[in-house]
Amino acid sequence: MMIILLSTALIWKAVGILAAIGIIAAVVLFFISKKFHVEEDPRIDQVAEFLPGANCGGCGFAGCRNLAETIVAKGTMEGCTCPSNTKENNMKIAELMGIEVGNMEPKVAVVRCQGNCENAPAKVQYDAAFSCAFANNLFVGESYCPNGCLGCGDCERACSFDAIHINPETKLPAVDEEKCVGCGVCAKNCPRSIIEIRNKGPKGRRVYVSCRNQEKGAVAMKNCKTACIGCGKCAKACPFEAITVENNLAYIDYTKCKMCRKCVAECPKQAIVAVNFPAPKPETPTI
Repeated sequence: MMIILLSTALIWKAVGILAAIGIIAAVVLFFISKKFHVEEDPRIDQVAEFLPGANCGGCGFAGCRNLAETIVAKGTMEGCTCPSNTKENNMKIAELMGIEVGNMEPKVAVVRCQGNCENAPAKVQYDAAFSCAFANNLFVGESYCPNGCLGCGDCERACSFDAIHINPETKLPAVDEEKCVGCGVCAKNCPRSIIEIRNKGPKGRRVYVSCRNQEKGAVAMKNCKTACIGCGKCAKACPFEAITVENNLAYIDYTKCKMCRKCVAECPKQAIVAVNFPAPKPETPTI
């Protein structure tokens, strides 16, 4: 009986000691939290409410909350805008902060490769981890084009908006313009920089070089029928100096391009693409 009573007393003593330690720790933590408490600007929560909450990283920050904190801290949306946000919500953020939104052209992902099964036939078969990042480190590509799309779908898996998918027939990424918000995550996950974020353009119309090849013309043509050969005809035809040719590859600056499409007609390899333009009117036969 004495042993039982002694054991009970020891247990209650241990409980009392632990309770005392807990109370002391709670008091210490309470005073520490009061001393080091940081008041958070209430506008951060308000700005965050007008962001999509996708945390896609397209803005370059660690999620929507971090973007809201940066906008409030800087007091400007310059360099701190969400590419996937709506124009209305951006206006609400600007009104809340008492700042200007600035010129924000809608963006869209553009696939700069036409190396499908017909234009760039496979010469070898890839049979390893189905990842563009892995395949890029392993070999040049099934078509032997070192700058062409690998077709493993890293861009598709990275998209939070279900806006890009690998076309089973062409083995190339296809962008759904209605869903794409131009966040740029797909572009960041492409190891060959084939996907570019460009201005969506008036009425969705765009003109761009759909090729990333940097090999010389003769070599490029062996691997792909529509590869840019760096001939420079497009640059000479452009009246707005919007096209440059560097490393055997032409590039169209969308900030200078007026979409006259003279370059499209001049390209001997059909490497320049014009999308969402109306079909040309049939010529009236002369009598």
